[in-house]
Amino acid sequence: MEERRAAQLASPSYRLAALDQDFLLGESMRGVRFLLEFAKADEALRAWGVRSTIVVFGSARVREDGPGRQAHWYDEARRFGRIASERGGALNGHDGVRDNVIATGGGPGVMEAANRGAWDAGAPSVGFNITLPREQQPNPYATPDLSFRFHYFAMRKMHLAMRANALVVFPGGFGTFDELFEILTLRQTDKAPRIPIVLFDQAYWRSVVNFEALAEHGMINPVDLELFRFAESAETVWSSLLACGLKPGETIELKDEQVPEE
Repeated sequence: MEERRAAQLASPSYRLAALDQDFLLGESMRGVRFLLEFAKADEALRAWGVRSTIVVFGSARVREDGPGRQAHWYDEARRFGRIASERGGALNGHDGVRDNVIATGGGPGVMEAANRGAWDAGAPSVGFNITLPREQQPNPYATPDLSFRFHYFAMRKMHLAMRANALVVFPGGFGTFDELFEILTLRQTDKAPRIPIVLFDQAYWRSVVNFEALAEHGMINPVDLELFRFAESAETVWSSLLACGLKPGETIELKDEQVPEE
């Protein structure tokens, strides 16, 4: 009987479910892992009083001393991160609540620059990192307690979208396009609030996407071209956000039917 008891104690079935990694990482628990990825970040953001964010997208490949216009994009993303943090409500939260906190994908390049700008201002900022085959390291400027790591792109994108008061998109590639068009789709279909969207460097964006052709071919409604604006400097990004309805220190109230979905 002692051998039988030892076998029972050693069996995976006897492990506490919450401590059984083989079970938690199994296919049947995918929904639970989704829930955990949502709840962990949500709890930390609430603890810091982060009520709303300004999301900054852009390429991880951009370098501060990079070729072409890369240095300019980096500098302006950093400058914008500081402007938004100083003027938007992230620096001096009211009653423990912070609005318009800079949030990025947490990696290098434009993401680093925006988090760095918030760091320059002495404000907190958020980094939503993703686990990749070639591991993405978090940039050092996002607030440590607000640096998260996700396995699921879908849950990461939900966190990026659900508190966003505004979206600023610097030049980027596939990942940036994916995130931009995710938000544009949510806006087009009224599954998300009417947040301002600003694309930085009109020449870049018009060279890589023929937005008007989408309307000409009937793939989008011409009015959909009004979902976003262009800007050429950090200051004009900020002024465009204000002109489109961003209110410093305030948040857009989400209705139940406007919570971004995946």
